[in-house]
Amino acid sequence: MSSTDCTKQDAAREIVAAFAACPVATISDNLDRSVGARGLTMMSQSRRMIGPAFTVKTAPGDNAWIHRALDVMSPGDVLIVDGGGYEDRALIGEIMMRISQARGAAGWVIDGAIRDLDVIASGDFPVFARSSTHLGPYKNGPGALQVSVSIGGMVVHPGDIVVGDIDGVVAFCPEIAADLLVAVEKQMAKEEAILRQIADGTYRNQYA
Repeated sequence: MSSTDCTKQDAAREIVAAFAACPVATISDNLDRSVGARGLTMMSQSRRMIGPAFTVKTAPGDNAWIHRALDVMSPGDVLIVDGGGYEDRALIGEIMMRISQARGAAGWVIDGAIRDLDVIASGDFPVFARSSTHLGPYKNGPGALQVSVSIGGMVVHPGDIVVGDIDGVVAFCPEIAADLLVAVEKQMAKEEAILRQIADGTYRNQYA
């Protein structure tokens, strides 16, 4: 790898890392307020999640291909599971969460259900899901890895940058990350100024 390639990769990592300080709501605002997973909730104590998407497509209530994903994912990946919104069977629980955590995953986003909620809810490993149920998964397939998926109405492609916080989850392609970051940081600075004006009594409806 050339020194130029290394420099580009370092710059890309810095841009991604910068999004760790950006609220999902502000990122969403700068994606025309039209991009985001609907109906998913942060199930754990974590308040931040960021990383590249490793996508999984499953049959309803079936986690056979999620097990395959755990064998080939890379540290830092956010595991994105399109379970079709099916809530009658849990796709992961404590054991699969622990495996992914031990292998360096950045978190889970599951359009479906989970179980072992007491453990997940008391921990700080990021897990977003639609609901919880004690009923376990099927293990028959079919499924697919690293394909485009739909999560709560949001299309996610392999390698998209995924950011999650208590408000929800948003994903976007790396190619727009640099320009998006500029816009997001500009809005954050504007909103911080407005909050200072509110605090010192000088606010005059600039937020309208």
